Amino acid sequence: MPRKKEFDEDELLEKAVNLFWQKGYNATSAQDLVDGLGINRSSLYNAYTDKRTLFKKSLNHYQLKQTNAMIAMLGRAENAKKALKQIFAGLIEESVNDRLLKGCFMVNTAVELASIDEEIGDIVNKNNKSVEDAFTKIIEKGQKDGQFSSKTDARAFARFIFGNITAIKVAARTGAERKALEDMAEITLAALK
Repeated sequence: MPRKKEFDEDELLEKAVNLFWQKGYNATSAQDLVDGLGINRSSLYNAYTDKRTLFKKSLNHYQLKQTNAMIAMLGRAENAKKALKQIFAGLIEESVNDRLLKGCFMVNTAVELASIDEEIGDIVNKNNKSVEDAFTKIIEKGQKDGQFSSKTDARAFARFIFGNITAIKVAARTGAERKALEDMAEITLAALK
């Protein structure tokens, strides 16, 4: 009979997300996981088999919490322009308050692993596509309401916004000041007019 898990999986995955987010996949050792998650090695491997499986579950956990929350917020938004400003404001606030300069877990994973691990690359690409789709819908709404220019395709605008959000997260990881991040956001939003 399989042994019952002796830990809260959501709590453990949250800790794993933070550990992998801070250190990256390759730099996170098995001992880092044991120490950071507060469970013994045998429990860790009984539950997740190996570090890569735990990493994939952590990446999916991050997507369910972070990405899906943003997508849901965009889906509920009545004012497209206000919603996008809120996304950028939250992104900048999170970035300048991140003393560890972690950046974005998905962006970090894309840079570290997506080109060498097809399965991880698929997770990142599906995440990115879902974000792009949400941005496309909110931009279409803004175009319909006359808040954004209709001269450019909504999907192209969505890709532009997503690319600039990625750039802001990378700049934040390198220690960019708030003003630099705000300038990037302001110019990105101005391009929608």
